[in-house]
Amino acid sequence: MEQGKVSFWWRDIGLPARRAPLSGDTTADICIIGAGYTGLWAAHYLKQARPDLDILVVEKEFAGFGASGRNGGWLTGGFAWSHRRYATGGEAPVRAMVAAMLGTVDEVISVAEAAGIDADICRTDEVMVATSLAQEARMRDEVAQRSHWGEAGRLHLIGAEDLARRIRIPGARGAMVVEGVARIQPAKLVAGLARLVEAQGVRIVEGTAVTAIAPGGVSTDRGQVRAATILRCTEGFTATLPGHRRDWLPLNSAQIVTEPLSAAQWDEIGWQGHEILGDFANAYCYCQRTREGRIAVGARGVPYRFGSAIDAEGRPDAETIRRLMAILHRHFPAARGAQIAHAWCGVLGVPRDWCATVGFDPATRIGYAGGYVGVGVSTSNLAGRSLADLALGRTTALTGLPWINRPLRLWDPEPLRWLGVRGMYALYALADRAEAAGGPPSRLARFGNWLSGR
Repeated sequence: MEQGKVSFWWRDIGLPARRAPLSGDTTADICIIGAGYTGLWAAHYLKQARPDLDILVVEKEFAGFGASGRNGGWLTGGFAWSHRRYATGGEAPVRAMVAAMLGTVDEVISVAEAAGIDADICRTDEVMVATSLAQEARMRDEVAQRSHWGEAGRLHLIGAEDLARRIRIPGARGAMVVEGVARIQPAKLVAGLARLVEAQGVRIVEGTAVTAIAPGGVSTDRGQVRAATILRCTEGFTATLPGHRRDWLPLNSAQIVTEPLSAAQWDEIGWQGHEILGDFANAYCYCQRTREGRIAVGARGVPYRFGSAIDAEGRPDAETIRRLMAILHRHFPAARGAQIAHAWCGVLGVPRDWCATVGFDPATRIGYAGGYVGVGVSTSNLAGRSLADLALGRTTALTGLPWINRPLRLWDPEPLRWLGVRGMYALYALADRAEAAGGPPSRLARFGNWLSGR
């Protein structure tokens, strides 16, 4: 089993040839920090609107090194945050944001098709399975809540028999089906976006670490960048920047992927529709069937490292791999004999209130986006479009959405944030064990949510 080395998705296509680092002091109209989905989408939409702009993207490693090249490949347009927390101006703006998020699936696919980006995109459904009474109760609550906020037309419940005709999950009581989503190969998408923006005239420099950000300039270990507009698109790696350690917590997520399964194994499992699949456990999982017939399974590993530390090697610990294999074998027993081909991990950005934000200060002309809490494939597209509008001084439907310039609440100092996040996941584990034994939705999970501000 291969471990780390960024992710299986990069091993699948091969690590990209490195672009040159910054070669000394330079200028740009707009400097974007971070060559992941958010930064590349922002660059794309800026160039679409203003082809004359000189845009420089500064990346510490290589384009797609972070979550953009390591995620589970779910392109959902889902709203993963508290609707009520955004509803300070009423429900209508939140419904507008839900609708904007739903539109990201078609938008991403449209851009990929127009640019000739082959990212293994497969339009399908999201299937969220309930395997206990408590999970079934959460599932029904989820459908009711999301329907209220504008997703009624894309959600429905199915029973155990209907689910078994699609995917056979032992002990499943039913599932929530979300239409209009897609499965992707994330590294293919981010590599394609990097090529797209370069073809539009955007400069990308790699191997260049940002050491300071100030109005009008970005300091790096390779030279100074003078730029009137600066967009910080570092998401889960934001905590590594001076002055931003407590903005977003770098939460760890890990994945494994099997060797390709045999036709007989797939006959036993089903899953012929390539649905993206998860469950309603408190410590939920996320799975996909890859183009070549592998199963990728993701979930939280060691959730958080003290002091917002980040493991850039991407090597999950043995206990995390064991937990992921337990999920694989529980949901797909036909895969019990399959070898694990690769295991990896990475970080995603989590705000203190678990609500994503896009911000821009017209005075300093510094903008930022992040805090996607694990739904970044689609959210980053909307964030990139929004940042482009804000940087260009436009007043649009996107710049009026309730996540724009939402006040950022800092995370607690250590050791409080370490204790809070570790405590939350310990409580989730206890709650899932109690619920699997037939208990009602656990109060332990609710306490864990309160503890971490979720």
